[in-house]
Amino acid sequence: MAPLVSVRNLSFRYSGASALALSAVNFEIESGEFVLLTGPSGSGKSTLLRAMNGLVPHFYGGDFSGEVRVGGVNTENSEVSKLAEISGLVFSDPESQLVSLDVESDVAFGPQNLGLEKCEILNRVNESISQVGIENLRHKPPHELSGGEQQKAAVASILSIRPKILVLDEPAANLDPLSAASLMELLGELNSKGTTVLIAEHRTTLVAPYASRVLAMDSGRLLASGTPREVFTSGVLNNLGIEIPAFYAIAQELTHRGLALDGARNIQDLLKVVEGRKRKND
Repeated sequence: MAPLVSVRNLSFRYSGASALALSAVNFEIESGEFVLLTGPSGSGKSTLLRAMNGLVPHFYGGDFSGEVRVGGVNTENSEVSKLAEISGLVFSDPESQLVSLDVESDVAFGPQNLGLEKCEILNRVNESISQVGIENLRHKPPHELSGGEQQKAAVASILSIRPKILVLDEPAANLDPLSAASLMELLGELNSKGTTVLIAEHRTTLVAPYASRVLAMDSGRLLASGTPREVFTSGVLNNLGIEIPAFYAIAQELTHRGLALDGARNIQDLLKVVEGRKRKND
């Protein structure tokens, strides 16, 4: 079976820019994965996400080379409106995606533009609002919602299109810690029920517990791809200013000291390894 996302030798330079925003990027994403895309500011994360639904190169002009396929569709040869049905993009600022008088209308906006029958639109609205757990906000104006509520409404508005992959560009950037944690729990739950997720985020501790894979970028290049443990304990990210979650930072240090950590998934597991080593030495 072909991967859900296939990126081959992708390079892109914005019009008027001297440096490449993306340089020879290659990776694949399988259906059902939860992928964390991380890297310092200016590393190319947002540009890469824009390439997932055709905003690069159709909306943001420049020099584009290589190939991006999402759901088997070549993004360079497809309209952005069609790609939105495959790759649903959630921005860091939810207000830019909430344009109607109430949440229900915003969630219905996408299906309406697909030309669906009224009964199907209503089904999708009900399903998406239920998935995100914002039934109590259905008839509220977006401007009356908190930042976390607005972001959940934005996610619901994308889910109603039923994309094959949910793509999020630092969706917790403007949220308080509790709202950010609630949003991550929602994304983890959606993923557990089959939704493929690709999220760009520099606060890796927030996302890492839900991620099945990590992609790390710097200066437009993909530096690493692997499981959270493989990437966060590799040392590749140490000099990039990228946050390494405490569990993996400790695991990295213990590995350097010769401790075998196979099977350890959290701080508690690491403590057991250390205690076992201590008893053995005693």
